[in-house]
Amino acid sequence: MDRQSFIKKSGAGISYALFSGLIFCKKQDDEAIFANSNDPKIIRDTDGEVLNVIGDIQTHKLMGTETNNQIFEWVDNVEPGVGIPPHVHTKEDEIFRVVKGEVEITVDGESTVLKAGDIAFAPKNIPHTWKVVGTEKAKMITSALPAGIEFMFQELSELPAGPPDFEKVAQICAKQGITFV
Repeated sequence: MDRQSFIKKSGAGISYALFSGLIFCKKQDDEAIFANSNDPKIIRDTDGEVLNVIGDIQTHKLMGTETNNQIFEWVDNVEPGVGIPPHVHTKEDEIFRVVKGEVEITVDGESTVLKAGDIAFAPKNIPHTWKVVGTEKAKMITSALPAGIEFMFQELSELPAGPPDFEKVAQICAKQGITFV
């Protein structure tokens, strides 16, 4: 069998074995959410739901319900000085890709400033934090693997405007396995 035939046959077989009939179920607030979609997607820069998550303006682009709960991806559009306090995830890894501006990120005690084109990986169970530095608004694409954290962001975005009640924020985050350090 030639290489092209092998790739076509083995790729089709693997895809069928891995994805046919798979249904992932994630329970959030006693509501079952079924994800059985793994269809290709084109997501434009202007697409997505915009949420204000305690000052982090997020545009949710690729939802867990669209990826068999494998990945959730969003765009952060954040003013200088805005950031996320040090915290630890127990359920998901995160990837941060800076598109515009500068973001100081600290992962496991090591700090660096990311500029356009730079990427940082924050594995679960490792403390990390980030903050927009400089004078320019930052745009950052963030991915969480596996998905699920989007439900927490939705709940945080529904908090009243003004300074956040840190105790309430910590309670919401704890449901997702996130603690502040």
